[in-house]
Amino acid sequence: MYKLKTKRSVKRRFKVTKTGKVLRGSQMRSHLRSHKSKGTLRAQKEIKLVHGKFAKKIKQLLGEA
Repeated sequence: MYKLKTKRSVKRRFKVTKTGKVLRGSQMRSHLRSHKSKGTLRAQKEIKLVHGKFAKKIKQLLGEA
């Protein structure tokens, strides 16, 4: 079998922890922030957890599964 290459775009957007959880950042943060509420902007700072089949797919793209 040949080695699978890591998808570089996925590597930049997601991180896998030591325990195998997949983390992601929030979307809609970069511009047009003036009309968004302060609570929304604070909530978007948090690192979110990816669940279920999507997390499994991300691990495959990263070559970890």
